[in-house]
Amino acid sequence: MIKIGVVGVAGRMGAMIARGVVESDDLQLAGSLEVEGHPMLGRDVGDVIAKLPLGIPISADLSAAFADCEVIIDFSSPAATIEHMTYAAAGGQAMVIGTTGFSDKQRITLSDIGAGIPVVISPNMSIGVNVMFKAVGTLTRLLGEGYDVEIVEAHHRLKKDAPSGTAKGLALAVARARGVDLDEHARYERCGIIGERPMGEIGIQTVRAGDIVGEHTVYFAGGGERIEITHRAHSRENFARGALRAARWIKGKRPGIYSMLDVLGLSDEDR
Repeated sequence: MIKIGVVGVAGRMGAMIARGVVESDDLQLAGSLEVEGHPMLGRDVGDVIAKLPLGIPISADLSAAFADCEVIIDFSSPAATIEHMTYAAAGGQAMVIGTTGFSDKQRITLSDIGAGIPVVISPNMSIGVNVMFKAVGTLTRLLGEGYDVEIVEAHHRLKKDAPSGTAKGLALAVARARGVDLDEHARYERCGIIGERPMGEIGIQTVRAGDIVGEHTVYFAGGGERIEITHRAHSRENFARGALRAARWIKGKRPGIYSMLDVLGLSDEDR
């Protein structure tokens, strides 16, 4: 049994992940964390995930929550994730991170900390999305620069960061396949008299509305034709399943930063 700790256990994703751990045959829920002041602090985590009492109180203290955990799963906020990762590094615990919205400076910090422990970081834990990352890179190489690329993503109105981490990941897959710097070719908005589209531009556009779980479409538009590849998330369960798959995979791995492509055996890098 792999002992799992869950960050944000009273939230939508955290509760779903914790429930998946409890219902599995090879994972054990060993700790649960919530922010200071949360009304569920001190309650049994079973109250949150609609299960019988589990004898695991929800805590705001990292040491109290995760002292006995082997893998910590974190879908929280950038600053909080870095704090949790620092704690995990001190104790040699592995992590699975689905948090998005990191700044460039925070990504450097993540890489520095991740050099000492095994960590899976992915903007999207969905198996389908990660296959899409791979497919988009392949299509980019096959079609060449004669095809314009546009990425359109849509999420619920409460999502805080834009564009989504998944959209950025798709754009990065295009940039890497073309051998270019994404920062120099990305276009996040258009308004007014914008002129002709530059060759090599990678468009990333954002929609925020209603309760959309997550939708991403990549357009490859050439002369007289276009290819569209779309992923639609029907619920958050696929993200939770992917996170648990990553938690099983990461235990016992060498220290370093891994992605879901590594978990799925789709990475081009040798480990």
